[in-house]
Amino acid sequence: LQIAMQIKFSLPVTVLLISSTGWGLTWLPLHYFESAGLGGPQLIFIAFTSAVMFLLPVMARQFSHWKKGLHLLLMIAVFGGIANLSFQSALYYGDVVRVMILFYLLPIWSVLGGRIFLGEEIDALRMVTLAAAISGGFLILGGLQLLTRSPDMIDLIAILSGFAFAMNNLVFRAAQSIPVISKVTAMFIGVTIFIGLFLAFDGNAVDMSSPEVTVLAVLYGVGWLTLITFGTQWGVTHLDAGRASIIIVMELVVAVISSVIILNQPLSTTEMAGALLVIIAALLEGAREEKIEDDNKLAQEA
Repeated sequence: LQIAMQIKFSLPVTVLLISSTGWGLTWLPLHYFESAGLGGPQLIFIAFTSAVMFLLPVMARQFSHWKKGLHLLLMIAVFGGIANLSFQSALYYGDVVRVMILFYLLPIWSVLGGRIFLGEEIDALRMVTLAAAISGGFLILGGLQLLTRSPDMIDLIAILSGFAFAMNNLVFRAAQSIPVISKVTAMFIGVTIFIGLFLAFDGNAVDMSSPEVTVLAVLYGVGWLTLITFGTQWGVTHLDAGRASIIIVMELVVAVISSVIILNQPLSTTEMAGALLVIIAALLEGAREEKIEDDNKLAQEA
């Protein structure tokens, strides 16, 4: 307890942990919209289109900051669009815990990508926390039982979302001169374009919901998704890609614990051990010394 009280998190780590908690609870509104009869593609389109309309004026005012980095915004739109669309779809149609586990293979992609593209160091502590995070996720999913079940389409979509999100985070880190809001807007534009094309070519996808549910879907996009995405990406921008990806794994613990409590699902000893490993990895990475920028400078930029 005394050691825990001495841990001090920097501003980016704190914001990232809070945002990760929000992502870990995302399955709750998705569960509600499913029960209310709003289909997954329609929900994604309404939520992200609303968020784009809300953020686009801000992005337009920041044109001078990103006009020379349009190629980076295009990459963010592609990777971020695929990541968000895949993640939302997998959570909507799949098992919450399994989807979150497979999504959180992302520390592997982030650490390797950070090393290859950004030259980030992989020190001993990073290797330990990465191993703990991956081992924890493996245990939460059932350990060796995972090998007895072949992956299905939802599994592949969940893995794709994690890979695309890791690549998106690397581009975010590389595009330091572009404001975070503009980069988040580009992500949401990518989602809107991809899901819009799907709806345009899928004649069976149109499913009108009640006005009340539609309003809630708009609020979900403008409020929930915008805030947690901004918080996550702001934190990612100011942290090593590998470190950020391991801290983000806290989403997994939140998702598992909340689904156990709310859905009254028992958590086995193996799953509890896995959750503990993930928490330890996140705490170790969260409390290590900053290498990028000090808190005062980050506070001014916020």
